[in-house]
Amino acid sequence: MAPHILGPEPVQADTSFLGTRPCPPLSYPASFLEEVSTSIDQGLTESEKLIAHAMKTRIEAIDLETCSPGSEDSFFVADLGIVYSQFMRWKNCLPRVTPFYAMKCNGDPKVLQLLAALGTGFDCASRNEIQTILDLGVSQDRIIYAHPCKVASYIRYASSVGVEKMVFDNAEELYKCAKYHPTAKLFLRIVTDDSQSLCQFSVKYGAALENTQSLLQLAKDLGLNVAGVSFHVGSGAGDPNAFLDAVRNAKRVFDQGAAIGMHLNTLDVGGGFSDDSFESSAAVLGDALDKYFPEESGVTLMAEPGRFFVSEAFTIASHVIARRIIENQNKAMLYLNDGVYGNMNCILFDHQEPVPKVLTYQGKFMYGERYQKQKTSRDVSVWGPTCDGIDCISKSCQLPVLLDVGDWMYFTSFGAYTVAASTTFNGFNGDCETLYVCSKKEVEQYIKL
Repeated sequence: MAPHILGPEPVQADTSFLGTRPCPPLSYPASFLEEVSTSIDQGLTESEKLIAHAMKTRIEAIDLETCSPGSEDSFFVADLGIVYSQFMRWKNCLPRVTPFYAMKCNGDPKVLQLLAALGTGFDCASRNEIQTILDLGVSQDRIIYAHPCKVASYIRYASSVGVEKMVFDNAEELYKCAKYHPTAKLFLRIVTDDSQSLCQFSVKYGAALENTQSLLQLAKDLGLNVAGVSFHVGSGAGDPNAFLDAVRNAKRVFDQGAAIGMHLNTLDVGGGFSDDSFESSAAVLGDALDKYFPEESGVTLMAEPGRFFVSEAFTIASHVIARRIIENQNKAMLYLNDGVYGNMNCILFDHQEPVPKVLTYQGKFMYGERYQKQKTSRDVSVWGPTCDGIDCISKSCQLPVLLDVGDWMYFTSFGAYTVAASTTFNGFNGDCETLYVCSKKEVEQYIKL
């Protein structure tokens, strides 16, 4: 269907000046277009080469004149080698902490298979997520039901399948656990300072420190087993010191438990780890753990990373389905077949600002940063396909060339909170194909590609 815009637009167009003819061609140096025709491998990393070849092969197989409806839908390319590299990076920086992957971030089956084979645990928040992990053959002790406020029937389900690790942060949850899963190993989630995070959770979850003593006492009175403490400094944490404060507060709760005869033995440090700040966060966290929970304490350490493992591993390609030229303002509006109601919902949910990049232009393949450096003077806004005016991918950007209908764009670092929250709003397809490549040969010993 043709896209319509409802609501305010960042580009205020005078419709009486809307161009109805094709935009006059821009002049590009011959050397620039000749360079586009050369090998796509030039200047790319091994991972980028594999991603580029996968995208080029996929697009070349599409005949826009004859393809069936939906054949030109957006698609992902996932490099499982990056997931493996992130796992090894984790082991190097936080060797004492066992990762329990937060599958809400991205439930891609190949990612789950690889992480399961590598020995990670899994942070699940619902019956369906638990069942998905059990179906992979993962043992129950590698699953934590990390939702602090659970549906009663889901608690019964967890009990029936032998999942014991569960999180709570309020008295009512303890009463439910006592009734439906009295043998559970419970983790008291405490509130943290997540004010510098992309997504803040403490406004919704986590027991305040003034309430932890009474919750521990209630758990003891109910005959429940509190195995440890958990916290989450927020998704995409921006302040590494938030980990220090949280670990210090967790130690206080451990001491409160010991004072009433409870032996807490596990600390779950949650998620919030980002690719670009991982080493600094890991250094602060590691030092805090060594200070408050040294190895000789015997406390088991775990975490719930999500975006850290998958964000950089996924690249998405999307097709230009329409274009509008605003002649008197030297502006253009491009419409893609994916948007904030689809795989780009990270713009709304995860506060991301995707950077549009040119993938193809007039049949020429332009993957790679060297093609993105030259910019035209025309301001471009990029929109999704739905009828909602909020479906805007980029309010303003400059591209190396002015794309037209049939060209493709791509977006990197697109593995976190994208496909996991896509919808079928307006009847558009919420799922899309994922092509897999692998830049690390070591992965072959863990899963079949």
